[in-house]
Amino acid sequence: MIKLDNLLLPLDTDFNNLKEEISKTVEPEGSIVSVRLYKKSVDARGSKPRFCCSVLIEAEDETAFLKANKGARLFEYTPYVFKRTGNVLKDRPVVAGFGPAGMFAALTLARAGLRPLVIERGADVDSRIKDVKAFFAGGRLNDNSNIQFGEGGAGTFSDGKLNTGIKDPRIRAVLETFVTFGANGDILYEAKPHIGTDVLRNVVKNIRNEIIRLGGEVRFNTRLEGLITENGRLEGIIASGEEIKTGHLFLCIGHSARDTFKMINESGFDMCRKPFAVGLRIEHLQSDIDRALYGEYAGHKNLGAADYKLAVHLPSGRGVYTFCMCPGGEVINASSERGGIVTNGMSYKARSGLNANSALLVGVEPSDIPGGDVLGGCEFQRNIEKAAYAACGGKVPVCSVGHFLGKTDNAIGRVKPTVKPGYSLYDIGKLFPAFITESLKCGITEMDKKIAGFADNEAMLSAPETRSSSPVRILRGEDMQAPGFKGVFPCGEGAGYAGGIVSAAVDGIKAAEMIIF
Repeated sequence: MIKLDNLLLPLDTDFNNLKEEISKTVEPEGSIVSVRLYKKSVDARGSKPRFCCSVLIEAEDETAFLKANKGARLFEYTPYVFKRTGNVLKDRPVVAGFGPAGMFAALTLARAGLRPLVIERGADVDSRIKDVKAFFAGGRLNDNSNIQFGEGGAGTFSDGKLNTGIKDPRIRAVLETFVTFGANGDILYEAKPHIGTDVLRNVVKNIRNEIIRLGGEVRFNTRLEGLITENGRLEGIIASGEEIKTGHLFLCIGHSARDTFKMINESGFDMCRKPFAVGLRIEHLQSDIDRALYGEYAGHKNLGAADYKLAVHLPSGRGVYTFCMCPGGEVINASSERGGIVTNGMSYKARSGLNANSALLVGVEPSDIPGGDVLGGCEFQRNIEKAAYAACGGKVPVCSVGHFLGKTDNAIGRVKPTVKPGYSLYDIGKLFPAFITESLKCGITEMDKKIAGFADNEAMLSAPETRSSSPVRILRGEDMQAPGFKGVFPCGEGAGYAGGIVSAAVDGIKAAEMIIF
């Protein structure tokens, strides 16, 4: 195949007839046989948006085509292969947690013929949907089946965003696996791919069924409670009161399993604090964001809902950035502990909602938290979450940007908060330490210089967003095993080695490889 990068195509390009469209743009020498889209992004710079694409071309005469088209090069794709193993284990490996890291660790082990046992403290996705709907309807929070815990992890009730900053050949394998089990094929070429929470729910269920078909087992409502070791080697675990023999445990516990962090710390694992981030959710009308980024072309059928990713570095040395931007989405109460409030964003595949929302976060360093407790970051998060709960009697505190910046009274205008299950107006700056509140104010003002209207007085804020990443890291060696606990593999976002669905999935695959190859 021939790969042609940085190909600029007009907004009205018909991607269903890509061969014909490409023939208008490139030199035809070599006779194009077929064209396949490899990467696609929107270039909104200039007076009119256009698409910047990479394509794979099959030509009858490769030499002639390469000579005629500057920038074209030969391309060979070597796919990642999930391998079977000849290793024979005394006991089946156990995967604790069924978020992206645990799911792909288990799938990799199952495809290798190692018949993993998965334990997940939350419920299966269908039961989990019922529990979340009941909570959104005003019911009581289920501590173990909620936005954070259950089949698929926190991402199942988010947007299913798959963009990542890491470089790894396994990324393509993760995307292809999602497509195999029900995701739309556009995630293979979109620059900012997303599955959509409505689609992702079926995808994770299909992956679970594949693990079972290959000889694995998945136990829901089963929590990791302890480890059994002898001479520095894992001999078994205790899960919901049951002793299970195993010599291999994959710790894929997610960033919100604070009780499990406590158990691991008390068991003697090497752990350390790590930087994380805290902030809030900001909502604008999606139509305003579309116009700010696409101008008169906002609403074009080929563009869809506009998204953004912003970051500013403040004179104080703090960083403020947007995260998990959900075009056409809604804000949700993502609490996992009673007496606390946590917000997150969610959107469906169509991204057709009235509002755009994004996390707006301030970096928190270990040195910002007094004391030497390795779990100090967890308490820092929890204290903010409790303050938010107390402030509005369990409803999510919301505030207009104008009020937050000291310009207007606190009122709801054009932008209606989408947050479920309920919200109440509150001066949310009071929820945070001063360095976070002041950084957020400066960040909003600076981001308005990048997207006109970002600091619109009628944009709405919901708080707090505290679970963007884990505040701790469970240390591991080059073999991905925890020092002093041979056979235990901390991996994924909760262990401090990933920052999203794809990077967590890749980390889970890499950990599984350690006992396959």
